[in-house]
Amino acid sequence: MNKEIKHNGPSANELTPFTPTHPGSILKEEIEYRGISQCKLAKDMGIGYSALNEILNERRPLTEKTALLFEAALGVNAEPLMHMQMNYNMQTARKDSNFMEKLSKVRRIAAVL
Repeated sequence: MNKEIKHNGPSANELTPFTPTHPGSILKEEIEYRGISQCKLAKDMGIGYSALNEILNERRPLTEKTALLFEAALGVNAEPLMHMQMNYNMQTARKDSNFMEKLSKVRRIAAVL
């Protein structure tokens, strides 16, 4: 006897995390797990310590170039990191009430065009 299961909400693949994950948090965990100092990693990557620290502490976005530097230094694939950054950026934008109000106004204007 087969019963069909119906879901009212989004599937697990469509769920949006409550708080977006910045790629810096993943990278920070990785370098801590490996026992690599931020100073040494910054030097090896050829970037300033403060820039690296700001990425790892989610105060600066990961750029394509820094993602490629992390890939070279740690062997971590750059593309998933950039997807994570894009998702973080989109979720952050959607949580910005001023921006969402502006977006709503633009949609109302566009609807009458």
